[in-house]
Amino acid sequence: MIKLITTLLLSTLLIGGGNDITGFSVGDKALDFNLKSVDGSMVSMAANKDNKGYIIIFTCNTCPYSVAYEDRIIDLHKKYAAKGFPVIAINPNDPIVQPDDSFEKMQERAKEKNFPFPYVLDETQEITLAYGATNTPHVYIVEKVKADYIIRYIGAIDNNTRDASAATKKYAETAIDAILGGQNIETTSTKAIGCTIKWSAASKAKRAEG
Repeated sequence: MIKLITTLLLSTLLIGGGNDITGFSVGDKALDFNLKSVDGSMVSMAANKDNKGYIIIFTCNTCPYSVAYEDRIIDLHKKYAAKGFPVIAINPNDPIVQPDDSFEKMQERAKEKNFPFPYVLDETQEITLAYGATNTPHVYIVEKVKADYIIRYIGAIDNNTRDASAATKKYAETAIDAILGGQNIETTSTKAIGCTIKWSAASKAKRAEG
């Protein structure tokens, strides 16, 4: 635990504000994707027409914030997948910039942690750019409305990175519970705290243009 806290403190230099590039806002129609998962399958939201929505989380192997949230991401999937809101974890990092976020390393991590959800690589970073994700982890909760997927929440999983048991606001869970209960979501966006995404040169150029 001491090692984790120290690593998190050192990583504060990598924290982004979450608002420096354009992307989707709450209420927007989310872009579907077709990305390769660690098991070799191609994953999209439209593939499972019975789901009520998805918990899309931009995360990775290497960021200590992402690592700190791995068990909570697993718990979110176990709690909500059966209710129609499974997790899809998207690794947005360029493996050339961060080799430990390569597809092979993703496969190793998924096996080590026994991820029960798809863990996919956004190889071109086009999906990450479209959504406007800036940090790992960065959560987008989408609800299926007819044939569309509407973004209902963007931000952090909860308000305590270091200690899940000490979190007093479980933003992601509260948002999903509100959707399932037909209620308004009280907090629809929060600041995503984590490591900045490792962009390729091409993605950096696109961000500069945007």
